[in-house]
Amino acid sequence: MITSTGALILLVPVLPIAIWAAVSDMQRMKIPNKSVLAMAAVWPLLGWLAVPTWGAWFWGFAIMAIALVALYLLYTTGTFGAGDAKYGAAISGIFVGTPLTTLLFLIPACMIGALILHRIARGIPAVRSRTPEWLSWEKKGYFPFGLALSAMVVFYLIAAI
Repeated sequence: MITSTGALILLVPVLPIAIWAAVSDMQRMKIPNKSVLAMAAVWPLLGWLAVPTWGAWFWGFAIMAIALVALYLLYTTGTFGAGDAKYGAAISGIFVGTPLTTLLFLIPACMIGALILHRIARGIPAVRSRTPEWLSWEKKGYFPFGLALSAMVVFYLIAAI
């Protein structure tokens, strides 16, 4: 599990990248590879400052690799997009050592919360008039999962501070 100081260290670069990925996903229904690479770089560059042992830092890389394979397999089933799979793998190292019960609460809470927030925002005329070209408003049957993934990592880091 990351330390409270480590969570703050990680939050500084993670927050703008998470906002970038979420907004881009809502705008174009795509998470830019540059944001995925930026997020993936956070763990190798700063993750060692966030965890109490070198072993935990190395486990973060293992989690990222396992998540990439698992999420790629889900992508092949059409569960979600390739950008979502890559972005999910990029953020996964940050969750090293997190109790399963925490993840079993955080993941559905952020998924449901992001879906509700997106649907409410889509129905507000003032929001729609400022963002008329966002594809996520119009694409039926699809949801910008980057919004939920970004929420997961940001809320996790804030809660860990």
